[in-house]
Amino acid sequence: MPKSQQLQSIPTKLSVEQFQQFVLPHLTARSRGPAPKLPTHTVFNYILQALYLGCPWKELPIRRDRDGRPEIHCTRIYRAFRKWEADGCFEAIFAESVATLHQADLLDTAVIHGDGTTTAAKKGGDNIGFNGHKKMKGDKIVVFCDRRCNVIAPFVSAPGNRNESPLLREALPLVTRIADAVGLDLKGTIVSLDGVYDCRVNRKSIFNRGMIPNINANPRGRKTAKRGRKPIFNAAIFKERFHTIERVFGWEDKFRRLLLRFERLSQLHYAFKVLAYTMINLRYFCQV
Repeated sequence: MPKSQQLQSIPTKLSVEQFQQFVLPHLTARSRGPAPKLPTHTVFNYILQALYLGCPWKELPIRRDRDGRPEIHCTRIYRAFRKWEADGCFEAIFAESVATLHQADLLDTAVIHGDGTTTAAKKGGDNIGFNGHKKMKGDKIVVFCDRRCNVIAPFVSAPGNRNESPLLREALPLVTRIADAVGLDLKGTIVSLDGVYDCRVNRKSIFNRGMIPNINANPRGRKTAKRGRKPIFNAAIFKERFHTIERVFGWEDKFRRLLLRFERLSQLHYAFKVLAYTMINLRYFCQV
């Protein structure tokens, strides 16, 4: 496989070596009870399979043992997923993927691109609202990536009826927090956003963190040009977002569990999102 295509192949399962390197140090283990019959690596791969296939837990294609019985029941996989989500393991694995990219010099944070995406929730649940622009009920998130389509910060979630502009002020502290944790220097980084985030408060929030906003001006139905000095805007950098953040959202759609939200609990849906972004970040290291 050519190198350019290999780097764009998003892994949907991990080998034992890859699991031990990137995942196992961040998973919590049971403190009591009998030893599990299956290794943790197999259970984690079943969770990735549920994320990739998008099927209900009871429809997971579980392998059979010598007696023709499933090697594990689907409820045990679900309980492991719930435990790791509650313990914050998936967020730790994601942060480790960003740190690994930074250590391998695979991050290009001269420009970071941010945008929001909305997921339809057909079965209802918490943290959802009706999005009048897209005519659907669901939730939305704001994600940041670098120029190489690596997701560099945890996302901020909100109901679908909320405006995305205030979410930026909640997402920026998460960007700087994970940058400090992995040793990234974002001073002078250009933050590229579309016109939804165009307001004085957002620009000031970016400037206060030592970064430079590159936001497409939103005319808001004005008949004449706005008075005063024009804000900084580079159209060439803004054009990159269609090859970066939109590509990340396209890769996210590879995981069918995320095309529609069927989890009534939002934290479970977001845990799957974090796993998908982690797999996108690990595409350089986890070719199966």
